[in-house]
Amino acid sequence: MRRFVDELWLPYQRDLEATVEARVLADDVDAEEIVDFRTDYFDDPEKRTWVALDDLDDPTGSLADVDATFAGFLSTSLRTPPQKYDSADRLSLGNFYVTPEYRGTGLADDLVAKALQHAREDGAEEFTLDVAVDNDRALAYYEQLGFEVARYRMRVPVDELELDAGE
Repeated sequence: MRRFVDELWLPYQRDLEATVEARVLADDVDAEEIVDFRTDYFDDPEKRTWVALDDLDDPTGSLADVDATFAGFLSTSLRTPPQKYDSADRLSLGNFYVTPEYRGTGLADDLVAKALQHAREDGAEEFTLDVAVDNDRALAYYEQLGFEVARYRMRVPVDELELDAGE
């Protein structure tokens, strides 16, 4: 898991930080804390992560000892709405990253195809995702796949709102 965090997750976060204005990584990132969090994520049956490895020497070996290049990853979570809503199960795409040297190779499509297979196997009827409005590369890719805007997430710092709740 530590290799995954060092070679994919942290570079993904740094890439987002350089691309998305509101995304700032803490100066003192505790990699071990991230390893623990991602390990818990891997153990959750509603969540999946696919890790793309290139030049893999032994596909049956332990990920910790594998001799390969970490090329990208995609994580998903299955979202089942409460019974009171007449909504479809969804597969939510989470973190999605392809290292710069593998962009344009079809790897991104391969990872999304794996998630699509998972969605079909689990009976999800749609994909959802959140993407930063200033992440032009991601927006273009998702639109090319057929994703459409379904809602807007808006934000404002609490200190900037001037409202009085009254008595």
